[in-house]
This record gives sequence, structure tokens and C-alpha cells, in this order.
Amino acid sequence: MNNRTTFPVLLAAICLALSFFSCGPSGTEPLPYIGFPDIDPVTGDTTQHQIRDFTFIDQDSQVITNDYFENKIYIADFFFTSCPSICPTVKAQMLRIYEKYQNNDQVAFLSHTIDVKRDTVGKLKKYAIGLGVDTPKWRFVTGNRDSIFAITYDYVSTALVAPDAPGGFDHSGWVVLIDKERHVRAYANGEEEEEVNTFMQKIDQLLTSYEKPEKTE
Repeated sequence: MNNRTTFPVLLAAICLALSFFSCGPSGTEPLPYIGFPDIDPVTGDTTQHQIRDFTFIDQDSQVITNDYFENKIYIADFFFTSCPSICPTVKAQMLRIYEKYQNNDQVAFLSHTIDVKRDTVGKLKKYAIGLGVDTPKWRFVTGNRDSIFAITYDYVSTALVAPDAPGGFDHSGWVVLIDKERHVRAYANGEEEEEVNTFMQKIDQLLTSYEKPEKTE
């Protein structure tokens, strides 16, 4: 099966996971846990889907691991700097989110390039500055290609090398909300402004959930 055939199949599976785990009433209901949970076949106990340990290099040549986002929620996406299709639109929406939360210390951003061969540290730095982002709040990372492609699964996203696709890659345009415990809690199509508006409401909801005082006996 070639990449052009595989991508729609993967995307369909991902959409099924997103729709299944994100169903339920809106409003005051807690945000769902999205992804592929592990269910113990004996006890039936559920372990919620989480982002794995990772190590990448950012636009300032810093090593970025999960520890960088300790006690923060963050918004993640996948892109490449020479993308001629969806990336400019998605990044414009990411900038909207960034501008809303740039003064909130509990919110961070993580963008993974899927073109690790061409997107060097220097190129990522230039790209970030071109967006008007020169702050530790938003990390643009590169690293081992297999590691980056593998972690798309954890973000319930997808990316594939596809020579016939614009720019040589097929990838989804999801923006993904991760909570302080590495769980995926919301997503949006980064090409759709209205979806991103709703997504930002979910960011607010998640932030508010951490502000609630603990119950006392």
C-alpha cells in the first residue's frame, strides 16, 4: 500500500477516535480524554491515552523534553516551513491562539516540523521570527524523523512522506490541546476559524478546571 492510499485510511481511523472519545454534551461537562486508552482485559480499568516521553531540539538549539511543559497545558501541531498548502492557514490560527494566551504562564505551544532534513535549527529560528514569535513560550522543534512521525499517533494526528503531495508530505492540520498530565483533551481543524474559536473556549475551560479549589472534608 502506498503513502497516498495509507494516509486516508489513517485519517479515517483518527477521525473515528476523535469523534468517539470527544462525544458528549457540551457546556459545563468536563472535557473528554481523546485518543486510544488502554483497557485492562481482566479488571476493566482504563488508562487514558498520554503523550510519550520525547526529546527534540528547538529553534534556539535547546533540548526540549516533556519536562519543559511541566505544570502547563500546551497546544501542539505539525508543520514544515516550506509547506505550500495548509500550514500557512493553520499557523495563522495558531497565532490567534498564541496572541490570546501569550501572557498566560500556564499555556505553552509546541510545533513539530515533519521535514527534518530541510528544517534546520536555523531555519526554524528564522521561521519563528517571521511569525513574530521570539519567546520561550512557543517551541518549534526538530529531531529524529522516526520519533516525530511516531509521536503524531500520540497527538491523534498524522503525517506521511508523500512525493506526489504538495511539498512532499501528507499531514493533518489539527491543533491539539494537551493537559498538565499529558492527556489530549481537545482538538480543532486549524483551517477552520470557527472550530478554532470553539477550541479556545475549551482551553479556557481546561484552565478553569485547574483553578477550582480542592474539596475539604
